[in-house]
Amino acid sequence: MKLTLRIWRQRDSADRGGLVDYQVEISPDASFLEMLDVLNERLTVEGEDPVAFDHDCREGICGMCSLVIDGTPHGPEKATTTCQLHMRKFADGDTITVEPWRAKPFPVLKDLIVDRSAFDKIIQAGGYITAPTGTAPEAHATPVPKPDADSAFQAAECIGCGACVAACPNGSAMLFTAAKITHLGLLPQGQPERATRVTQMLRTQDDLDFGGCTNTGECTLACPKEIPQDVIAHLNRDLLRTTRKAR
Repeated sequence: MKLTLRIWRQRDSADRGGLVDYQVEISPDASFLEMLDVLNERLTVEGEDPVAFDHDCREGICGMCSLVIDGTPHGPEKATTTCQLHMRKFADGDTITVEPWRAKPFPVLKDLIVDRSAFDKIIQAGGYITAPTGTAPEAHATPVPKPDADSAFQAAECIGCGACVAACPNGSAMLFTAAKITHLGLLPQGQPERATRVTQMLRTQDDLDFGGCTNTGECTLACPKEIPQDVIAHLNRDLLRTTRKAR
């Protein structure tokens, strides 16, 4: 396949950046990141600065491969990460635009790499349990209703990639935050901090300048793990319950 890549190049966070065109030839069986590897090998040989992009496991687990491809987070294939996207999803002669996540709390560091430490701060605000080591009961000793276990497991599949933020017209992190709150809130181990968790994580999310949620649903469409929108309803119920108790 012969393709034209329009890639966002930006030297650092202070640079204005812009799109630069590159020509590549690649097998349709190659993954999208392998295609970028091939381009970078050529650029290195030619003495040019390779394109900086995030990657790690390349198995759809780590959430590092944060690319907006032709305007869609992770590309045109539904429920997949960029590393699992293959070039056969494109046609010979296509022009493909590749950009970083676009959100105020995710500043561009270089080229296609953004700073997603804002997610870490949201987790630090309450995405944990504090059962003392050595005193927590064995997992099988605490019965959990299967619907709750299934919903908690589904929410726990969130890999924190940030596609939900990049897709949201408001730049909201609500799906990410709600997934983390729902995952723990449905389990017995998560009950002691259930009230403080939702208030602290939401407060931190707002302080980091993420946008507000207006339930457009773009987040769930972009999510590579198909986290359902009802986790946001779970978050709202927890928040309402906590607010009523505080009165």
